Amino acid sequence: MDYYELHFKTQTTGDYQQDLLINALGEIGFDTFEEVVGGFKAYVPANGFNREKLEEVLAEFRDAFLFSYEVSLVPHKNWNELWEGNFEPIAVKDQLFVRATFHRPQPDFPYEIVIDPKMAFGTGHHQTTSMMLELLLENDVAGKKVLDMGCGTGILAIMASKLGAESVTAIDYDPVCYESTIENARLNHTENITALCGSKEAIPNERFDIILANINRNILLDQVGHYAEVMKTGGELYLSGFYEIPDLAIIKEEVLKYGLRYVSHVNSGDWVAVKVVR
Repeated sequence: MDYYELHFKTQTTGDYQQDLLINALGEIGFDTFEEVVGGFKAYVPANGFNREKLEEVLAEFRDAFLFSYEVSLVPHKNWNELWEGNFEPIAVKDQLFVRATFHRPQPDFPYEIVIDPKMAFGTGHHQTTSMMLELLLENDVAGKKVLDMGCGTGILAIMASKLGAESVTAIDYDPVCYESTIENARLNHTENITALCGSKEAIPNERFDIILANINRNILLDQVGHYAEVMKTGGELYLSGFYEIPDLAIIKEEVLKYGLRYVSHVNSGDWVAVKVVR
């Protein structure tokens, strides 16, 4: 699959407006982002690129900060080389080492996840994914039934499996993410992960102890009612993909509508991850 690369050059006093723009681009089909000096690069499948929608999104930000962008086509044959060249291993709380297949193992870490870095989103580099990994490491997952919504590369599902989850259901609407999750689960020998391609309609009619959803605010607001329906009493819901201001207050208000209770949240820059219980 060919991709379009949009190279954004920005002039901001901070990262907040740029992050808001990245989040908005994600809502219209852009699935991979790379921060570079003086801005960022955004990638979208060539068959999903809609310039009219792009301009509608950009119009909302033109008064907020200065930016420009250039568009170029990235043929599929060059994509994996580009992605691999920018993929660096990461460590999470001295407990977890996330690496690509071409990096050396680090046996000093209690847990290791191996990701084949193709086009799917969710390598652990973004603050939201790192926070979700930290929350999993800090809480009891052993013997639990887990649902991972918007699973991307499957990294959270794999982490849950390695922490002793009884079973993990991983769902993403993007066929690339679906295939990536299957491949990465196999790489990590996590055989209790079931990957499904779809959105909220793909959630099985089961009850889950833990639900993970690292997506974005609007999708979470649309889907949280469905999460509540399949959560066991005493179940835990971990949410991320949104900002502390103004999104956290909106998320708190929404979960209350479904008999859920906000417990706590953690921060990384302007981003937050939230723990909710039923």
